[in-house]
Amino acid sequence: MSSAGLSDPTPVESRADLARWIEDGCKPADQWRIGTEHEKFGFRLSDGAPLPYEDEGPSVRKVLEGMAAEFGWEPMLENDKPVGLRRNGASIALEPGGQFELSGAPLEHLHQTCAETGRHLEEVQAIAEKIGAGFFGLGSAPAWALEDMPRVPKARYQIMSRYMPKVGRLGREMMFRTCTIQVNLDFSSEVDMVKKLRAAIALQPLATALFANSPLLDGRDTGWLSYRAHIWSDTDPDRTGMLPFVFEDGFGIERYVDWAVDAPMYFLRRDGQFLDVAGQPFSRLLEGRVEGHEDLRPTLGDWEDHLSTLFPEARIKRFLETRGADGGPWARICALPAFWVGLMYDADALDAAWELVKDWTPEERESLRLTAPKLGLRAPIRGRSLQDIGREVMPIIRAGLNRRGRVNGHAESEVIFLQELEEIVSSGVTPAERVLAQWRGAWQRDPQKLYAACAY
Repeated sequence: MSSAGLSDPTPVESRADLARWIEDGCKPADQWRIGTEHEKFGFRLSDGAPLPYEDEGPSVRKVLEGMAAEFGWEPMLENDKPVGLRRNGASIALEPGGQFELSGAPLEHLHQTCAETGRHLEEVQAIAEKIGAGFFGLGSAPAWALEDMPRVPKARYQIMSRYMPKVGRLGREMMFRTCTIQVNLDFSSEVDMVKKLRAAIALQPLATALFANSPLLDGRDTGWLSYRAHIWSDTDPDRTGMLPFVFEDGFGIERYVDWAVDAPMYFLRRDGQFLDVAGQPFSRLLEGRVEGHEDLRPTLGDWEDHLSTLFPEARIKRFLETRGADGGPWARICALPAFWVGLMYDADALDAAWELVKDWTPEERESLRLTAPKLGLRAPIRGRSLQDIGREVMPIIRAGLNRRGRVNGHAESEVIFLQELEEIVSSGVTPAERVLAQWRGAWQRDPQKLYAACAY
């Protein structure tokens, strides 16, 4: 068994070390990989209540232990309690409210990614059925109260939960009542990183609209198609947003480091313990001025931890991570990496996407960020709608995937994973609007019927 939370103890001497750590992630194109992450909510089949971390009945802990016993996953422990699993380059982590997340292995093409997703969901379902549990894919917990959500026994989440109300109204909602799908992609150089990050941030509202799937909270219609995306607008302005400086002339890794260093930390890890330093910027650690811990000096492990607690619409570590999509069904878990791989892993597609958005102003990008969660594909931009933008972007993605030429055993290219997105763009109807129609109609506002319909 492994303990959660091992980190790199290499000392950091300067900001140049921090920039170099990111730059060392650069890879030639033939080594680019795809890492897909997706979260889901667990529930008790008997009464539809959220799945507790541990209990005499069904629990998240029992799912973890069952997967370790039956499918060869290695448990990761914190204070002798299982809080995750790892196997063959992939890992399973628990989010603060017990959300079950697969962080997929770095894979070469989308057929492998979708096979990994399917295999994972089959394993989770096999264990869940044995203990009377289920899992469903939505972007927000549609009917559970915040106080009823489980509390995963991870020290970092306790620190975050105490700090969140100091900097935004909705941070705890993000922690305990949302689920997302994310994609991790590589870059070959600083120049390539800049191009990809700019395109990813500018087009993130389109992804938000296409994957909008969180219209309900507390058993009612919130008025938002992606309430999960709306939550990020009032979580913590110091670590979220559209990063307008990314679009300024001269932007590069050093400028990203400057922003990250000025952002507040949550915690530091020393000797297996989490130290609460919430609110103090990373720059204080560089200068040996962390209040109460003036003797501490930064390590690369601290830097990696810190970058993982910054939540802009797209972020940089040793790879690029896109962060704009709500949780959803198996097909959309496969569709999100298809969306971004088609844009990012083909040079012509990336250039074409950038041509569409390069003249948007910071104010226009921010307006899209705020309106897409509410209006979906009707969100306006320069007299047009996000649906209009989608009609131009989807052919670019399709062409990019076709040029990659990655086929499965049936000679099908990766474009097969775009089908639902192309239908959404064509109709202009988001997944959230379909959920609302069923909620008001066939499901009769019954959460159990919703869970059953959205279960894996």
